[in-house]
Amino acid sequence: MTITPEEFLRRLAEGETFEEESLAGIDLSGQNLRGASLAGVDLKNADLSNANLMNADLQGADLSGANLAGANLTEADLSEVNAGGANFEAATLDAVTMVQADLSNANLINASLSGADLTESELQGADLTEASLTEATLNGVDFTGANLTAADLTDADLTDAVMEEAILDDVVGYEPDDDEY
Repeated sequence: MTITPEEFLRRLAEGETFEEESLAGIDLSGQNLRGASLAGVDLKNADLSNANLMNADLQGADLSGANLAGANLTEADLSEVNAGGANFEAATLDAVTMVQADLSNANLINASLSGADLTESELQGADLTEASLTEATLNGVDFTGANLTAADLTDADLTDAVMEEAILDDVVGYEPDDDEY
């Protein structure tokens, strides 16, 4: 059974949780989902563009192919999400927790991830052009083949980060080793 956006919003307002439910392809663009509990929910190809997801719990959710362009995910928990190929262009992900998340081939162009924790996340092939990762925790993050052109890594913790074949043109706040560039 496919849930409609209206049904979802009604059930959310009533305090229901949606753990392990499929909301694949749902259009929740521009909706206020602040603090929503969406842990483990299937949101493949969902439209969450310009949605307010501040403080939302999306742990283990499937956001592969989802559109989160312009969404506000400040202080949300996206640990262990599958967001491969998702669109986070110009999204606000400040102070977000994204530990062990899969963001392979995701679009993070001009996204703000200031103070975010992406420990041990996968960002292979992701596009982080002009993204702000100031003061982010990037321990063990795999940036293999990622595009970090003009990204701001000022005061980011890159301990054990993998930068193989990453594009680091005009990156701010990071000096690559000769063998990384």
